[in-house]
Amino acid sequence: MARADQPHAQARTHLAIFEFDAVFVEGSGSPGPTVPPAVFAWLESTCLQAAEEGETPWLRLIQRAGRRAVQVTNYVGVMRSPAGFQIEVLPKTGLANEGGANEARQLLIEMLCCLHGFRHIKTERAKLAAATMPLLEVFMTEFLLAVKQVAKHGLRSDYAVRQDNLHALRGKILINQQLRHNLTRADRFFTEHDEFSSDRPENRLLHTALRRILPSLALQENQRLARELSSLFVDIPLSTEIQADFRRVRLDRGMSTYADALTWAKLILEELSPVTGSGRHAAPSLLFPMERVFEAFVTKHMSLQLRKPNYLKTQMRSHYLVRHDEQSWFRLQPDLLVRESAKDFLVLDTKWKLLDRHKTGGTLKYGLAQSDFYQLLAYGQSYLDGQGDVVLIYPRTDLFDRALPVFSFPKTQGLRLWVVPFCLKSRMLAVPVDAPFAPYFHPYNVT
Repeated sequence: MARADQPHAQARTHLAIFEFDAVFVEGSGSPGPTVPPAVFAWLESTCLQAAEEGETPWLRLIQRAGRRAVQVTNYVGVMRSPAGFQIEVLPKTGLANEGGANEARQLLIEMLCCLHGFRHIKTERAKLAAATMPLLEVFMTEFLLAVKQVAKHGLRSDYAVRQDNLHALRGKILINQQLRHNLTRADRFFTEHDEFSSDRPENRLLHTALRRILPSLALQENQRLARELSSLFVDIPLSTEIQADFRRVRLDRGMSTYADALTWAKLILEELSPVTGSGRHAAPSLLFPMERVFEAFVTKHMSLQLRKPNYLKTQMRSHYLVRHDEQSWFRLQPDLLVRESAKDFLVLDTKWKLLDRHKTGGTLKYGLAQSDFYQLLAYGQSYLDGQGDVVLIYPRTDLFDRALPVFSFPKTQGLRLWVVPFCLKSRMLAVPVDAPFAPYFHPYNVT
């Protein structure tokens, strides 16, 4: 299968693939996407180490056509090997729609803006950049521009308490330290004093993050900007206690311009970024489970589609599947719940899976999973008392562009299940006009 962004792949510094694609070693004769031997060895070792430690990997080892391969899973984002080779994993909707990799990359940036911790991304600017540069470079550009904004308003200074052995009296003398250090030195004063300085935790963290990303920047413009910004921090020491400095951050009056830059710095310095690697694996973790990204995107935009006074609730925890020995077991927690006043009337669950409305024969069943139907039945019984509508939400594609005919449960006559697409372009749920809950939503605009 042809991969996205082939020119980048040929340059051997960057490869763009989609969810669940398999990657082979260069020279294996595979028709699929390949990476240099050193990068493939790093991917293999990452898989093995994650498996040994019992973690849920974003990669897995497989055999395909008699060849060893590493398959990405349902995590999207960017990986960077220790040698600098970047692998982008894009949403699989790019395979199902005509827009391909560029559209998928821009869509991912827009969806990430709905995640907590990424709402500071300047969406339109980043989407425009994503059409011409790799995803990691887009993120680092956002960080550099955020620091540039800080510099434009001037680095902030603050008073800090200092203790030092000085040649002149300043502040107050610390008697115990003076006797210990200067008993025979009449020309020295061990004092405690206030000093107005730009050496404060916020500036130390930004300086450290700038230095950390500089070797990883690919674009000359970004390299130049990073060096220029670093020069502004030349008199500010690097942070030697990153976690402690983040705890000391104070975004009080006059510090609002620092907020976005420090959010990016936290991502970089706490080793949540592929620039530095992630924890024990020396592997990237600017990767996001696509189910969570899709749920956040649907939640944000569907709440705007609801008519008042209806409103959306998320992550409910009020019901359990069974009681046993005076304990509640197996929490029933749908993704979304529509309420009017205090009454629940619609349960919804998001599923990041591509359906095909033409695959109905035999065991195909549009690509639906039986387990999801069991799950929605349990939600309907617990939250709606078996009467009303439950909804499974899947991404809209060219192969799934409208809701499926409604499903009924033979033993639960009052409960209906709907399978409905969410349009990622219009950011709306494609509510069927004949659904009982259609009046609660603003009408879907077909794109």
